[in-house]
Amino acid sequence: MNETNQKIGFIDNSRLITESLVRAGADVFIGYPITPANLLYYYANKRFPSFFAAPDEITTIQLMSGFAATGKVPVTATSFPGFALMIESINMAYMMELPMVIVLVQRLGPSTGSATGGAQGDISLVSNIISGGLAIPVFSVSDSLDCWNISAKCVEMSVKQRTPVILITSKEEIMTQLSFDLNKLVEIKPVQRKFYEKDEAFKPYLAGDSLIPEFLPLTNTKHQVRYTASTHNVDGILQNSTIEALANTERLHKKNILHINDYTFFEYDKQDSADTIIISYGITSMAAMVAVETL
Repeated sequence: MNETNQKIGFIDNSRLITESLVRAGADVFIGYPITPANLLYYYANKRFPSFFAAPDEITTIQLMSGFAATGKVPVTATSFPGFALMIESINMAYMMELPMVIVLVQRLGPSTGSATGGAQGDISLVSNIISGGLAIPVFSVSDSLDCWNISAKCVEMSVKQRTPVILITSKEEIMTQLSFDLNKLVEIKPVQRKFYEKDEAFKPYLAGDSLIPEFLPLTNTKHQVRYTASTHNVDGILQNSTIEALANTERLHKKNILHINDYTFFEYDKQDSADTIIISYGITSMAAMVAVETL
């Protein structure tokens, strides 16, 4: 691309993430401000159709679950201390199969740690937050284009698979101001919501070969809708250890594994003469690419 085709902007990735999420169809942001995710909170207040300041992180996911159950696609952004408070409610939303996106901005821990220090200490955490070891989708961004493209995929996946999705990033990735060619940004279209339309009684957890149940918001006036975080059958009726109920819980894991190839993104730099594989993601990926070129 020559210079005449470039549209250079001085921007931070928080703004790209926020804009991408909105264009992809996310329509409500709920959050509690925390360093270093504050820029996402700031931009969301200006850009999302609806914005709500929660009194704490526990309430944040509870409110998001309510919005998701009524057909919205909610988003929040936090760092580890806030994320730790969210985990129980994320499990609830996972069990209820409610779409939402949680942006986790990593900082140096444990606990309060260094709020303004960068780190990648939450990688193992996010892959093991669901009780029982069930899989939850997690995306990691490595550059500005990822922030644009993958943020939109988070919204798409959360809606199509009826699941919470985590977008993991870090302090430097979302706070650093950088020059970026805005012409590299592709058009993002909002995800198309499909709701249950049949006359037969709605079974909120009845899934076919895709392992993904159809969705119907609580605001509909035609069918009774049950969403529950307790072990349940396809009708949303509480059951403890029946074969049907346990199979339904197992399905939550299987549906995310079944569709993993649709949402696996990476850049493969093939070198025929190489005898060492270097894998990197997040803020270290750019340094890793420079190291490969140097070596």
